[in-house]
Parts: sequence; structure tokens; C-alpha cells
Amino acid sequence: MAEERNGNRTAGNVFDPATLIGLLGALALVVGALMLGGAPLAFVDVPSVLIVLGGTVMLTMASFTVSDMGVTFTAVVRTVSYERRDPSATAMELIRLAEATRRGGLLSLQGPLSKAEIADPLLAKGLTMVVDGIKVEDAEELMQRDLAAMLGRHRKSATVLRRAAEIAPAMGLIGTLIGLVQMLGRLSDPAAIGPAMAVALLTTFYGAVLAHMVLNPLASKLERNSAEETLIGQLNVVATGSIGRQENPRRLEMLLNSLMPPAKRIRFFD
Repeated sequence: MAEERNGNRTAGNVFDPATLIGLLGALALVVGALMLGGAPLAFVDVPSVLIVLGGTVMLTMASFTVSDMGVTFTAVVRTVSYERRDPSATAMELIRLAEATRRGGLLSLQGPLSKAEIADPLLAKGLTMVVDGIKVEDAEELMQRDLAAMLGRHRKSATVLRRAAEIAPAMGLIGTLIGLVQMLGRLSDPAAIGPAMAVALLTTFYGAVLAHMVLNPLASKLERNSAEETLIGQLNVVATGSIGRQENPRRLEMLLNSLMPPAKRIRFFD
């Protein structure tokens, strides 16, 4: 994705390791603290893992559907391996494409479209409709519907992660209560108090780690990436309409800048 080509495959596209570095770094700090404190195996308890992790997965699934869980898993994988797309670089490429199309006409787009040189699926779909003679307004409406559907999927995935983040500490509390009941029921057996206390404390620890060090950060990053993808999509919709009407690229530049934050606005013709 680093090569410069038409249709949003821009030089500004780079792999964003922030999610992976953040998650692994935070977990490494916790593990390091446990190692330095001595007896790290004391923080490993299989029943506590089953209560928190298994309970969180099952109750989240009960709140949604298996399909929702599958879509969320896919979204998480894509979030971890997310490739950033610079709106400014995208806007510059769209204006270059508009200039070339204005000189060569709409039919000049057939070559890049047939060779799959326009990498963004939404942009390629919109330009294909325009080249095929579909009304520009209809093409824009269909692209907006695709954008809305994408945004809906992202919101659903973020909602699933937020719900799981709510359930994990609750499962930790349930595990704590289970451990306390076991401990109180075995006060006459000193050897049984330690394992019961471990379950009581570690489930709360696991629930907090899962919710606040994994699920909530992933949900926030998914929402951030979704906002960026929505902005890129809006730029593509506006550019498709402008190219379809064969408007002056200077006007397209003003339209694109109106969608972007001030720090990302471009100056192609100045």
C-alpha cells in the first residue's frame, strides 16, 4: 500500500502498530511487575480464568448473536493490523484523478477501472456506475448507503466490545463471591483457605485487566478507525459526484477541504 497509484492507494498509507504496541506494552508492564514482586505463578489460576474469560464470552454472546461475535472478531483482527490512510494524501489523489478525467473524459476511467488500479472499493464502485451512465445523484446515493452500512457494522462491533468490557468486571465480582463462599465454608481446613482466597482475588484482577487493558482500548481504537474510514468514504463520494459532473477540480478541492479538519486541508492549486 505504500506505492502511489490512483484511487486512494497513496504514499500516506502505512501500517499503524500503535494498537499492538499499546496492548502488548501494557500487558508486559503488568507481567514485569508480577515477576519483580516474586512468585508470579501465584497469579495463575485456571478456575479464575474460566470464570472471567469463559463467562464474558458466553454472556456477551447471549446479549448478541453468533454472527455479531464473528463480525466483531474480524473487526478486532483488522484493528490490530490497521493500515492508516491519510485523508490529505487521499484528497490529492482524488484531485489528480479529477484533472485527468476532465482532460480525457469519463471513458478514460475505463482503463484504470478494468486494471483494478483504483484500489478503494467504494470509489471504484462509484466511478464504475458513473462510467456506465448511471445518474450521478443515484451513484452518490448508493455510495452513501454503502458508507452507512459500513458505519453500522463498525458501531455494532464497538458495542459488542463495550458490552464485553462491562461483563468482565461483573464476572470478576461473581468469582470473588464464589471464592469467599468457598473460603468461609472451609475455615476449619487451613489448607483450603489459600486456593479459595486465590479465586476470590484473582477473578477480580482478571476481570479488571480484560475490561480496561484489552476490551475498552480495542473498542476505542475501532471507533477511531471507523471515523477515519468514514471520512475517506465521504471524500470518495464527493469526488465521484464532481468527476461525474466533470466539474472544475478547483471546486472539488474546496469541497474536499470543507470535509476535513483544518490541519488536514490541502492546497493543490496554490
